[in-house]
Amino acid sequence: MASAKTSWSEENFSCSICLDVFSSPVSTPCGHNFCRTCINKFWDGQVQYKCPVCNKVFDTRPDPQVNILVSEMAAQFRTTVRVKEQPCVESSEVPCDFCTGIQLKAVKSCLVCLISYCQTHLEPHQRVAGLKKHRLVEPMDRLEDRMCKKHDRLLELFCKTEEVCVCQSCTEGDHRSHPVVPLKEEYEVKMAQLGKMEAEVQQMIQERQNNIQEIKDTVKRRKADADREIVDGVQALTALMRCIEKWQDDLNQMIKERLKSTEKQAEDLIKELEQEIEDLTNRSSEVKQLSYTKDHLHFLQSFRSLKDPPTTRDRTTLEVRPPSYVGSLMRSLDQLEETLNMEMKKLRDDVELKRVQQYEVDVTLDPDTAHPRLILSEDGKQVHDGGVAKKLPDNPKRFTNGIFVVTKQSFSSGRFYFEVQVKDKTAWSLGVARESIKRKDLIIVIPEMGYWTLYYDKDGLYFRGNPAVRLPLRAELQKVGVFVDYDEGLVSFYDVDARVHLYSATGCSFREPLYPLLAMWLTVDGQNSAPLIISPVNQTD
Repeated sequence: MASAKTSWSEENFSCSICLDVFSSPVSTPCGHNFCRTCINKFWDGQVQYKCPVCNKVFDTRPDPQVNILVSEMAAQFRTTVRVKEQPCVESSEVPCDFCTGIQLKAVKSCLVCLISYCQTHLEPHQRVAGLKKHRLVEPMDRLEDRMCKKHDRLLELFCKTEEVCVCQSCTEGDHRSHPVVPLKEEYEVKMAQLGKMEAEVQQMIQERQNNIQEIKDTVKRRKADADREIVDGVQALTALMRCIEKWQDDLNQMIKERLKSTEKQAEDLIKELEQEIEDLTNRSSEVKQLSYTKDHLHFLQSFRSLKDPPTTRDRTTLEVRPPSYVGSLMRSLDQLEETLNMEMKKLRDDVELKRVQQYEVDVTLDPDTAHPRLILSEDGKQVHDGGVAKKLPDNPKRFTNGIFVVTKQSFSSGRFYFEVQVKDKTAWSLGVARESIKRKDLIIVIPEMGYWTLYYDKDGLYFRGNPAVRLPLRAELQKVGVFVDYDEGLVSFYDVDARVHLYSATGCSFREPLYPLLAMWLTVDGQNSAPLIISPVNQTD
């Protein structure tokens, strides 16, 4: 039976009239099978009733009876064939609610039955008169959720007032005065909003990822700062320990030298005393021997030579004076304190300079701001006095009174640092200036007018304030470092080669961009002709 079944083809279950698989097959009295609809339509147009296959003529119009066996086998065959032809449902598609085994893809959903059908199970809706009245739509999942609970109609509209999905009947009742639009229209609006929301969410995600990265970068910087602090601390304490060890060695050496001097003095005195003892012992022997002499003449002649005692020093006071250590320790401690203070200041300045050098910025001079006497290098790193004023197009940024130039770069927040070589210059000025400084009229170079600068000439080094602050200068300056903490209102200057802090202007009020500024002063008889040079930072100095 199984073998025969597998050999069946569509021809075995096809109606000879419509040539399709039987639909409600019935049998004629002669034993041939046809679709009920096909055989009835065939006889409706005939005067004589006969079999379409064998042409057997019937006296009266037969009443074909349902062939149950053929009907069941045809239905099974139809299902088998159509299952093979129809695709199985994918994850994104609506499945047929009637399929019990492998679920096929639904081709229609019935809004009356609230069921989705594959092509095979949809057949009754295409054939049965009552089912043909049902409303079929494109496949939808969860049909029960798409129906209005109140009116049992499809939710096809969207109420913009209450922002709910409604059916057509709802618009004739509770939502009569509310604006409604088709679901597709509102869908497109909401999709646009969703796209905007997604963009905003992605932006928020990106911002938080940036925050995370900033935190990681901050931790990384803090770790680097901590490592650098440890290294600097070890170097500073090691230097101080070396200083203390040297002081201890010097103190020990001083005490030992004093003790050695005392020991040498005592040794010399002992030798002298031992010599005197030897001389006195000899005299004692002579005296004792003479006391045994009975010869009056010899006694008197010898006694005369004993009248003068051997030469000795007065020993009433002890001439070995032990060294006095009173006050030595205190004087040494005072010297140590002074040395340590100097060494600590030097270390502090060195550590401080290393820290601010971390904020180095690359700046170049702006030719559009340079006084007509000034000549700039092509790379914008050097400037010197050309001796005569060039004819240049004037612009609001150019200095025409002070022989100044500022950089192209400005800074409105954070920290920055740069270095300027001043070697072989006899007069110069440098620092920072705010954007709104005067450039044409009389220039007063003080903080109140927007300038924070050092000034150097034959009279010395000054911070140009009101009044000016004279600064100590141990040796000729070769390179000056300038550090600015915009947010803290701080401007600091450093002698880079000596690694010494020169001066800090604190409590400054910065409310606009700051520009690094260089001022040349005039070249006279070849003097002060050397350039000012913006130099790269060398932290190994």
